[in-house]
Amino acid sequence: MLTAFARAFRTPDLRKKLLFTLAIIVAYRVGTHVPIPGVNYKAVQTCVNEASGNQGLFGLVNMFSGGALLQITIFALGIMPYITASIILQLLTVVIPRLEALKKEGQAGTAKITQYTRYLTVALAILQGTGLVATARSGALFSGCTVASSIVPDQAIFTTITMVICMTAGTAVVMWLGELITDRGIGNGMSILMFISIAATFPSALWAIKKQGTLAGGWIEFGTVIAVGLIMVALVVFVEQAQRRIPVQYAKRMIGRRSYGGTSTYIPLKVNQAGVIPVIFASSLLYIPALVAQFAGGNSGWKQWISTNLTKGDHPIYITLYFLLIVFFAFFYVAISFNPEEVADNMKKYGGFIPGIRAGRPTAEYLSYVLNRITWPGSLYLGLIALVPTMALVGFGASQNFPFGGTSILIIVGVGLETVKQIESQLQQRNYEGFLR
Repeated sequence: MLTAFARAFRTPDLRKKLLFTLAIIVAYRVGTHVPIPGVNYKAVQTCVNEASGNQGLFGLVNMFSGGALLQITIFALGIMPYITASIILQLLTVVIPRLEALKKEGQAGTAKITQYTRYLTVALAILQGTGLVATARSGALFSGCTVASSIVPDQAIFTTITMVICMTAGTAVVMWLGELITDRGIGNGMSILMFISIAATFPSALWAIKKQGTLAGGWIEFGTVIAVGLIMVALVVFVEQAQRRIPVQYAKRMIGRRSYGGTSTYIPLKVNQAGVIPVIFASSLLYIPALVAQFAGGNSGWKQWISTNLTKGDHPIYITLYFLLIVFFAFFYVAISFNPEEVADNMKKYGGFIPGIRAGRPTAEYLSYVLNRITWPGSLYLGLIALVPTMALVGFGASQNFPFGGTSILIIVGVGLETVKQIESQLQQRNYEGFLR
């Protein structure tokens, strides 16, 4: 990976793209530290220090915003509204025929879906910004903080609207920065911003573990966490690269005096076909009951049950539900993102077939069978990786903000591998020597 980046810096146009991407990243990180108007910055810092790494219900969103959520800055919502909008549009593509038709139209249809994603991102940013401001005004953003109620001293309607507009504008700017990286940088802009947001929280989380440690001044715990992180990265890289290659043979066709086809290729089915989406779905779904219980009044039995069983990450009921939801959403997402019948029809249309399998319906049944078989180990792997923070919490008292959590490692490794592949492909296009030198 370091060799690829070194070669890229020696290539003039790639060096410009890398420097442009770095400039956008710097601008993004600066925006995560600019507070919005109407917020008492000293009170926010006091509550953040008192929280001491326990971010409660907002931990996932705070991780995707690079720690900007709890700081209530202009980029507080980060990339999360865009991620949510993209997932919603992807799910609706299977349900709404109009979106499915746009997806099949190629570049023009994809541009139209991207435009819909932008509109939905702004709508979700307004909704989430309103919820965040209301939570900060009520003091529920930092439960237990002594000055939580004074985070927003002026609770006039004009101040509230201004705060929501600033957060929404910040989300739009983040979306624009990601598209700039995609168009003029090294590509994959939204994923790179997500990568930066998660990686930015690592140093503070690691140093917090070192300060909380008791063995050799905390260095034993610090080294243990680093070793666990390296092992997890190696495991995730191994599984993310694993795939089941289904051979495909294309028959020869005579068109005029020329023969076409007769080539062999394969369909790569990844073991983790769903990526990190099931973990995000499961985490978000488990946040809903706890969020409802937090804002519900009274002290009813259902609220006490949720507070006891579904808010603590080390509770057996929480762990079991989290694991089962990840497995379920892994199968669900694979089922809507990969259509064996469509793949079989396209193969039949262009004269392709799997050796030993008849074209058409038998091919679709075979692909479905193989996909179900490899999704089982992929879903179990996702569940085990996602439970690493919980095991760390139980094992040696790490905080809920364990730096090498399953979601963060999956995203960082996935984006890192994809970025390196893109740089290598661009290097190969520019340095290809061919057969005749």
